[in-house]
Amino acid sequence: MNALWRNTCLRPLIPSKHATFRSFSASACPNAPKSLRMEEFAPDVIRNFSIIAHIDHGKSTLADRLLELTGTIKKKETGKNEQVLDKLKVERERGITVKAQTASMVHSSNGKSHLLNLIDTPGHVDFAWEVSRSLAACQGALLLVDASQGVQAQSISVFHIAKEKGLTIIPVLNKIDLPAAQPELIAAQMQSTFGIDPAEILPISAKTGKGVEAVLQAVIDRVPAPRSKKDAPAKAFLFDSLYDRYRGVISLVNMQDGVLRKGDKIASCHTRKKYEVAEIGIMYPEEVPTDILCPGQVGYIACNMKESSEAHIGDTLHRVGEPVPPMPGFKPSKAMVYAGIFPVDSSDFPKLEESIKRLTLTDRSVAFQRESSSALGQGTRLGFLGTLHMDVFRQRLEDEYDANIIITAPTVPYQIIYTDGTRKFVSNPTEFPDMSESTTKVREIQEPVVKASIIVPEEYFGDMMELCYSRRAEELDHRYLDTGSDESSSRIILTCVMPLSEIVTDFFDQLKGRSSGFASFDYEDAGYQKSDLAKMVFLLNGKPVDALALIVHRSAQDTIGRAWVKKLHKVIPRQLFEVPIQAAIGKKVIARETLSANRADVTAGLYGGHYERKLKHLENQKEGKKRLKRIGTVDLPQEAFFDILKR
Repeated sequence: MNALWRNTCLRPLIPSKHATFRSFSASACPNAPKSLRMEEFAPDVIRNFSIIAHIDHGKSTLADRLLELTGTIKKKETGKNEQVLDKLKVERERGITVKAQTASMVHSSNGKSHLLNLIDTPGHVDFAWEVSRSLAACQGALLLVDASQGVQAQSISVFHIAKEKGLTIIPVLNKIDLPAAQPELIAAQMQSTFGIDPAEILPISAKTGKGVEAVLQAVIDRVPAPRSKKDAPAKAFLFDSLYDRYRGVISLVNMQDGVLRKGDKIASCHTRKKYEVAEIGIMYPEEVPTDILCPGQVGYIACNMKESSEAHIGDTLHRVGEPVPPMPGFKPSKAMVYAGIFPVDSSDFPKLEESIKRLTLTDRSVAFQRESSSALGQGTRLGFLGTLHMDVFRQRLEDEYDANIIITAPTVPYQIIYTDGTRKFVSNPTEFPDMSESTTKVREIQEPVVKASIIVPEEYFGDMMELCYSRRAEELDHRYLDTGSDESSSRIILTCVMPLSEIVTDFFDQLKGRSSGFASFDYEDAGYQKSDLAKMVFLLNGKPVDALALIVHRSAQDTIGRAWVKKLHKVIPRQLFEVPIQAAIGKKVIARETLSANRADVTAGLYGGHYERKLKHLENQKEGKKRLKRIGTVDLPQEAFFDILKR
């Protein structure tokens, strides 16, 4: 039966909470060709391109129209195909792309059939590594700009990434059908920002389909064909992977040279391990098995890889016995934000760990290590590319694996430089050295900083300056991005150097709130710089709670200490004795709240008699509470952790 499944396009739907990508469905598959002869597509009729843009500028909508125009998916009689390539539940719920997706299309132009390989990329700054990785398999890119919003921070970022990789860029102005669209003004913006000739810009509406055919023709005319050789040894570039619960790791590859066939023996340049190609094919847009992948083509291979470490992103695959020089590969992703993830029920840890390992197969930018906490038990410490990345990963754990988890407050990796010159990176607050101790041999502490870019209308410029200064920003600079016909349409690009720890909390919320949603934000790594930091611990009845430790800047320690102590006072259940809740840095307490005791009415059964009878009972109760306070412990329940750590 397995052979039957693999040789037909239509696969049976197997309901699974663990399946990350959708199985074939009847609506996605009818247009798949009965048999694709991949040999017919020589490199000169192949175009590999990507769609890049700021978040919510219409990348996935344009991908839907391109798939419809080429007949890859069928047009719906009622309604429209919406975000066909957004296959994750979290993507469809939030309306954003978090995982780059590949789709092949066949389109006839000038009497020739062309094979177009499209990669739809995410737009948020947290997924910039995903964009960079996708562009490595392309020769061209569609730079999409919203005609109503104009050039945004991430538009500039992805443009420079594509330029660095030497890609041919086709500028596209989307959403020209909106009443608020200003095509001439935005075209002038693109000319001044990117140096693009307005005559080359293609005005379209991806929603209605207007002008989309011109985009297809521009891809064929302007994007160069891949420089691949058929008679050279097989050389495949692994740029992405996904997980199938039955077939293991599925690798997405770009054939640089030569051909690969089903049954070929291949080897990895990175791990030196050998495999047999069990299945090979293209994404159309779901998996369509073929017998061969030819030079310049993009497709998938299944070769019984079981471990995620075997499918190394940026690896070069070659036929056994025919070694080839490896491709340069990718710069490894660098985790910017760390958080501890613990199960609400500690007995669920093995299941949670297995779920995280499965999920990291489809999200290779997550750093993973085990961690234990005296308050929360066994868990893991994960590194993410940003706070949205962390939130999406949490939602995927809950949606796809029914995980019930607690996430600790996000932290960034700090660099500790000791007096002997050794350096250590610390992302867990419990490992942070106590600077008040004389035995601490720390010379200085450095925190990561980023170069931030904020594009904002001129009327909100003062609020943005105030926000940046309140977040310890330095080297502030600004320039006018464009000057519109009236003052309100002028926009300013503000650049500054800012500590990463100030961004991972509520910076995005403040940015959008103060600018009425008009500001856009992008940042890039700018190394480390010296900073005056300290570890803040929280004491319940004089005993520290390790899971609540924070690393704070000295200038904000009083404000943060008071705020967290008040939060703890609200969520900790009252005890039979008085509980002091304290925030301390070293041996100095900087904030305190007192949780009053639950007082039983010990005189309720007494009536009449001398008042000393009641006084005797009250004194006994007082002594008992003193003894309880000395020997009693305050257990912070999981629900209280959940309340205080969720934002």
